[in-house]
Amino acid sequence: MLLTTTNNIEGKRITTYYGIVSGETIIGANIFKDFLAGIRDIIGGRSGSYEKVLREAKDTALKEMAEQAAERGANAVIAIDLDYESVGDTGSMLMVTASGTAVRFE
Repeated sequence: MLLTTTNNIEGKRITTYYGIVSGETIIGANIFKDFLAGIRDIIGGRSGSYEKVLREAKDTALKEMAEQAAERGANAVIAIDLDYESVGDTGSMLMVTASGTAVRFE
């Protein structure tokens, strides 16, 4: 499955458009990670634990979107957009949404 943020696939002809597909993931960060991230915010540096959670959430959303496209008969998803949003009463949950257009190219 080809996944791209572009609106076309250079050198390929899109033969069928299957419509919009999406994948969503909501991941909660635990208290220990929050505590360590807070310390890093004070002393500086990157928060590796949060970066890992973000990467996992993005990968899961993209995988779900690709599976939905494959179910429709697509071999690519174009014009992919990734959105990140904090949700929950305290903003402790992270939602990642991937959406794009499922297509078949030759």
